[in-house]
Amino acid sequence: MVKALVTGGTGFLGAHIVRLLVAAGHEVRLLRRASSRLDLVADLPVEHALGDVTDADSLHKAAAGCAWIFHTAAIADYWRAQRAKMYQVNVEGTRNVLRAAQAAQAERVIFTSSAAAVGLRPDGAPSDETVAFNLPPERFPYGHSKMLAEQEVAKAVQAGLPVVTLNPSVIFGPGDLNLISGSLIVEPARGLVPPFYPAGAVTAIDVRDVAAAHLAAAERGAIGERYILGAQDATYRELFAMICQIVGVRAPKLLLPRALATPLAYLVGALSRLGLKLPVNADQIWLSARRVLFNSSKARAAFGEPRISLRQSLEDTYQWYLQHGLIAKKARA
Repeated sequence: MVKALVTGGTGFLGAHIVRLLVAAGHEVRLLRRASSRLDLVADLPVEHALGDVTDADSLHKAAAGCAWIFHTAAIADYWRAQRAKMYQVNVEGTRNVLRAAQAAQAERVIFTSSAAAVGLRPDGAPSDETVAFNLPPERFPYGHSKMLAEQEVAKAVQAGLPVVTLNPSVIFGPGDLNLISGSLIVEPARGLVPPFYPAGAVTAIDVRDVAAAHLAAAERGAIGERYILGAQDATYRELFAMICQIVGVRAPKLLLPRALATPLAYLVGALSRLGLKLPVNADQIWLSARRVLFNSSKARAAFGEPRISLRQSLEDTYQWYLQHGLIAKKARA
């Protein structure tokens, strides 16, 4: 048994990690703000440390005595967040966590980065861990912030801190209270189906498989290495078809050609600057035209195969939202 700290422990991924740690018999402390929702961890016997990754003093207190530190806290909903705040939390917050872990003499730090910090191949083939971030920072600030956070990790590893980095692809699954990827399910269930589907594709994975990989990384991940986590690739046409079938609405039939994505992104950006509130932002439209695919063979070899299919993950996500009253069941289309 070890004592573990989980930053972001009340959030989507963090809560699943906390649950697995408790089930494995470990002693768990989670770092949370006073305002954090406790829906996902209220039934768990864990210690709560009040603080924030931008508050170095609270981090040092929370990390004291912890052998494992899982750093999952981040701002991931980049289309809703202020960029300056996102960089502060994702980059400076990571630096603070690493310093607290160093002071606590942690035996293992697991940093939750993102596949967004990995670059895309020009031929559209899946990228592996060796592909450096190559998207325009102004177009994809979230990925850029995670890339900068990984640079902080590299410095810490060089200074002797035992850090393993995990790079999850798009995460689905039950418990997405903040509607990050979950909005792709909730909005169609509420009747907000887009008239078209983008030309791109994504790699996805269930949150429970991501959480399991975090525990495996704490046990046997290689220090200084990054591991991309992914289970299944899907075009947006395939993804929307699955989601719409699950929630009982008609899927979009029209393709948004890749050539139109950039001008549409500029239009959406201009409308947003005029104060219009839109369901998507310009960066999402621009990115959705691309094949954002990743090769997760390194993680599979180290931690095992993902257990949950994309279809099952989407089904479970939908059922979770139904059970928690966030959406109402619709008749099948």
